[in-house]
Amino acid sequence: MKLEKILPYSHSLLEKAAATGDVVVDATVGNGNDTIFLAKLVGPTGTVFGFDIQQEAIERTKEKLANNGLHDSVILFQSGHENLLDCIPDLYHGKIKAAIFNLGYLPNGDHSIVTKPETTITAIEQLLEIMDVEGIIVLVIYQGHSEGKIEKEALLQFVTNLDQQKAHVLLYQFLNQKNDPPFIVAIEKR
Repeated sequence: MKLEKILPYSHSLLEKAAATGDVVVDATVGNGNDTIFLAKLVGPTGTVFGFDIQQEAIERTKEKLANNGLHDSVILFQSGHENLLDCIPDLYHGKIKAAIFNLGYLPNGDHSIVTKPETTITAIEQLLEIMDVEGIIVLVIYQGHSEGKIEKEALLQFVTNLDQQKAHVLLYQFLNQKNDPPFIVAIEKR
């Protein structure tokens, strides 16, 4: 057996939750890598809703989508993920199968612009309201910077206290790696 590294494992979780024709969310589009993965996963009959507060991230993602011929199934919002309830039309509520958050800052971008625990928690709460039963939320948490450590603590406290009747919570991390490696929290709606 070979243990999957963090990013491949995050994609494995998404593959178990969503398939062709499904509705999914990339809550932090960043450089567009997860958006591309999700668009391929759900195909032309599915829908990907993507969120990022930075214009640079939206532009990078649009370019990657166009280069891969995947722009038709993706709807991008230059907005914080805490606004997803207002942005995702009611038609899709109850149909969302998976969502991913790649937290921290935009790689090769402004490192002073980071995800915040308050907005991430708000977005998780909103997703749990509008996701399909057995839908999954994957959080890739980067704790290697000071804001990341703060976000990690707040998120772990939040997910630990989620009602087990409403959600299952999984922690996937390599305990013996140095330098505060990223880890995954996965939340499955019950």
